[in-house]
Amino acid sequence: MYHAVGHRPSKATYGLSVSPEAFAEQMGLLDARGFTPLTTAQLGAAWRSGGTLPERPVLITFDDGYEGVHRHALPALVRHGFAATLFVSTGWLRGPYAGGDPPSDTMLDWDQVRDLAAAGAEIGGHSHTHPQMDQLTDGELWFETRRCREIVTEEVGVRPVSFAYPYGYSSRRVRRAVREAGFAQSLAVGNALAERRQGPYALERVTVQRSTGIEEFGRLVEGRSVARDFAGHRILTKGYAMVRRARAAGRKVSRIRV
Repeated sequence: MYHAVGHRPSKATYGLSVSPEAFAEQMGLLDARGFTPLTTAQLGAAWRSGGTLPERPVLITFDDGYEGVHRHALPALVRHGFAATLFVSTGWLRGPYAGGDPPSDTMLDWDQVRDLAAAGAEIGGHSHTHPQMDQLTDGELWFETRRCREIVTEEVGVRPVSFAYPYGYSSRRVRRAVREAGFAQSLAVGNALAERRQGPYALERVTVQRSTGIEEFGRLVEGRSVARDFAGHRILTKGYAMVRRARAAGRKVSRIRV
């Protein structure tokens, strides 16, 4: 899971960014070790149908829609002939639907999104305004999922079938809303390898950060040391999930009382 790719990302996105040089080196490692990148749609279709996967499958995904994905990541992907999936928050991209509170880094415009799609990238949904979806009302969930799907379909010409939860936050109710909006699979974070047993709406990913060196990256894609390297993150995530469920329950009770 990648976010921004750039030389000088903003302070807000720096930790979850990678430099163009690091990204190119990481793609070179995948190529040298014989990995075959798939789109999220290809993985989902293979697992649903019982189809076969290449010997060393890997997903390369980008969240949010930062301009550096087009400027810096796309040339490296094309050079190696790699597939990838871009999950866009449609209200954050430059163009007629822009709104909300996007980060300070430059975001993609729709011409660039179409360039990525033409180069073989799958364009998936990442909500419209990038909210914490497990804290939304049912009506807000309906809007965030369907508005995102409608805009991607209109601008790219292909209905999106894959989704990624903003911040990685989801719940059974959120996953149901994503499924009812017409998405066939969705990705969380989890900082663990994706496995079929997780189900199509809770597939996990490993975060690539500014601090991820090439040796660590190699261990992660080989499935070695993932649990150890992200042990602290997983403990914090589980604890925060309990807090978030309590907050959501509290808001639901308040709405009922009103």
